Amino acid sequence: MLGAGSWGTALASVLARNGRQVRLWARRPDLADSIARAAENAEYLPGVTLPTGIRATASLAEALDGAEAVLLVTPSSTLRPMCQAIAPHLPDRIPIALACKGVERRSGLLLSEVVSQELPGHPVGAVSGPTFARETALDYPTAATVAFPFTYADRLDPRSSPAARLAMSLSGGGFRPYVSDDLVGVEVGGAVKNVIAIACGMMSGAGFAENTRAALITRGIDEMKLLAQALGGRRETVTGLSGAGDLTLTCSSTTSRNMSLGHQLGQGIARPSCFEGRNVVVEGEVNAVSVTDLAHRVSVPMPICETVNAVLHKGARLQQAFTELWARPIEAEPYALDLSLDHPSPDLPLQFGAD
Repeated sequence: MLGAGSWGTALASVLARNGRQVRLWARRPDLADSIARAAENAEYLPGVTLPTGIRATASLAEALDGAEAVLLVTPSSTLRPMCQAIAPHLPDRIPIALACKGVERRSGLLLSEVVSQELPGHPVGAVSGPTFARETALDYPTAATVAFPFTYADRLDPRSSPAARLAMSLSGGGFRPYVSDDLVGVEVGGAVKNVIAIACGMMSGAGFAENTRAALITRGIDEMKLLAQALGGRRETVTGLSGAGDLTLTCSSTTSRNMSLGHQLGQGIARPSCFEGRNVVVEGEVNAVSVTDLAHRVSVPMPICETVNAVLHKGARLQQAFTELWARPIEAEPYALDLSLDHPSPDLPLQFGAD
């Protein structure tokens, strides 16, 4: 388990409860030592006692020695250098699963493509779904998707596929995995949902309520579907745990850093002052740029993601940006009905600040 933040520690706990021997790599030696001494990650999951079977270390060589599978739980912005760092220590051909979400900013590559470029010869997949780390670590009933592309051999013997084997390792107690062969669809859902969650947070912080959030979630799922399909994924994947499920969770609680950031911005808090000035990594903030750039490359309209990107990175005023989002031309919801009508009152502003 490469990454000892809250989610990496939670997944390590799931595996250890299921009898797997887990090495949990932390970037900082002091964090690894603290976890080893206290059987608790007091920095990221305070109050959660970790099960036996987890060995914390700050050495990549020690973490990867004899490993049968690797889960990468590092921020998307540091994934490529992380792959380069582990390359000399990685056992041949073992599967690598991403437990981080996003699109690489400059290249527009899905994270699995980044790993495949840097670590050729390894099956690459992802673990994704509606999973808050603390609830997972406490063994609350939780479901997620394990996705790997299926080779011809995997289809002949699906029980021996990397996806099925990792799902079996994760399965137990409250954690219930599902298996998918649509890695693209799963990754797109994970990347886009963080951006949509910021949009929901912005509107919630600005004083709007459930109608607004439901609209953003529903239309956000549509943006996911269009991008997934354009990249070769399946629309149906986006209606599953890694798409609609993860989006619903992330847009429903300020436990999500993405929702929380949006909520603070919607309240008028300046970005440097959010999270009480702490340097908190918010994946949707990074992916607002990379997702919209990727959408432009494949000619997919993603107006909600565009709006978030404009507010976060282009100096747009939140009230004006969301007013323009709501005043776009009227469209048909089934795309088979080819219809676009100019909005009758595009200059009528949304009533921000209403109770």
